[in-house]
Amino acid sequence: MGIKTYRPYTPSRRHMTGSDFSEITKTTPEKSLLEAKSKTAGRNNQGKITVRHRGGGAKRKYRVIDFKRKKDGIPATVIGIEYDPNRTANIALICYADGEKAYILAPQGLTDGMKVMNGPEAEVRVGNCLPLSEIPVGTQIHNIELYPGRGGQLVRSAGNSAQLMAKEGKYATLRLPSGEMRMVPIICRASIGVVGNGDHNLVNIGKAGRKRHMGIRPTVRGSVMNPNDHPHGGGEGKTGIGRPGPCTPWGKPALGLKTRKKNKQSNKLIVRRRDGKGIK
Repeated sequence: MGIKTYRPYTPSRRHMTGSDFSEITKTTPEKSLLEAKSKTAGRNNQGKITVRHRGGGAKRKYRVIDFKRKKDGIPATVIGIEYDPNRTANIALICYADGEKAYILAPQGLTDGMKVMNGPEAEVRVGNCLPLSEIPVGTQIHNIELYPGRGGQLVRSAGNSAQLMAKEGKYATLRLPSGEMRMVPIICRASIGVVGNGDHNLVNIGKAGRKRHMGIRPTVRGSVMNPNDHPHGGGEGKTGIGRPGPCTPWGKPALGLKTRKKNKQSNKLIVRRRDGKGIK
């Protein structure tokens, strides 16, 4: 993937950039793998806003992605690489030898006509999905299961990959993109390679309207509000927040407050946290 720039015929176009979609080889999605996707605008079943700054945006259809990769021993051919509006990564449409079609996350280097396979007998090759027990130490992987059979939950966004660091007993140790070292059951599956569309984080949105097309509404800073609207509000001129630490609009501590439970069961599987400290 490359980044394209625009001729600055308006001020917002001057710094705006976008993907050149050079990895995309197929522009029409597979109808049998599409589902309707209704908008919630950040509201729950009571109509209350549970996620702020959501609403509007272009209509989308959901592409059904095969995160489980359970169809073992049957080779599949890559038909095309497609854009997916629901995620940062591109997706690949594959067709198994028995005629079944599926979408998978498109890793870097996967192109039309390549063969992919799932299962313990598959080769260690880009796009293939194997149990961690069959993957050599040092391999870069993505779409990693946390629990056997549940489907990939870790390392699914554009340009990301984890590294298999060690295998011992029932667990494999992974180094995640955040720097966290974590143990995962060795019978869990992972896909080989780095997730494609790696330049995604270099795209400059350029104007407010483009964010609105994505369904994201404006965020107003608390420090420019009045005291009755936000704990940071009030004061003459550009004053500070007037508190020992930043707060949410409801007065709860924000930015740095640890919310992970101290007695969480999976703490014992984290070898090193992303901040470099061990779990105690």
